[in-house]
Amino acid sequence: MPEMLTTPQGRRIAYHHTAGQGPTVVFLGGFKSDMGGTKAVHLEAWAKAQGRAFLRFDYSGHGESSEAFTDGAIGDWYQDARAALDMIDGPLVPVGSSMGGWISLLCARGLPERVAGLVTIAAAPDFTEDSMWASFDDAKRDALMRDGQIALPSDYGDPYIITRRLIEDGRNQLVLRSPLDLPFPVRFLQGTADADVDVSVALRLMDHVTGADVQLALVKGADHRFSDPDCLDLITQAVAQVLDRVAR
Repeated sequence: MPEMLTTPQGRRIAYHHTAGQGPTVVFLGGFKSDMGGTKAVHLEAWAKAQGRAFLRFDYSGHGESSEAFTDGAIGDWYQDARAALDMIDGPLVPVGSSMGGWISLLCARGLPERVAGLVTIAAAPDFTEDSMWASFDDAKRDALMRDGQIALPSDYGDPYIITRRLIEDGRNQLVLRSPLDLPFPVRFLQGTADADVDVSVALRLMDHVTGADVQLALVKGADHRFSDPDCLDLITQAVAQVLDRVAR
């Protein structure tokens, strides 16, 4: 059973925390994903084997946390992440997958004194604006503004209900429109066969950020899940390398 914390906004967040050597590795999941996913559980097992402090959690409206998914937006999920991070002491190494990559970048910007390194997997910064809104035709945009939500087909199950609030709140959380300095070890991982986040997004992110130790690894043929054994090994290698650099 997960433990629960209550955010300053009153939302109940489910989490699993493993004590160990710092910095604490924190997994931030993707849009409509939960902390029981393959990458989160694999990374937790790796951290336990290494004696590393580790945290995974569900944003509100996801997994075992409170609220409905359609009530949430990027800003809310960033607040949830901040509440989870505030619960633990010391430096942090966020590992953000897809939307979690965006939220991890918000954490890096908002907690510069605590984030010691960063790993992203198929990061999707600013996707509500650059992927969703930019791809909507006039009819979809009109329906979203009029009805407050639209349904988009999903390869992962039921259609995604995209709310007007998700789009409008996302505009207040953008990270690719202003300077973004990442003055710590950073590893971006991206598959070339990712149908949800194009390689161009990873290249744009790489070009946009500043930092003395930033690397992008492209994996030919890897898809958005980035969860086969080789990809999982790459994730743990990237996290281990960042932790090693932090320790120097």
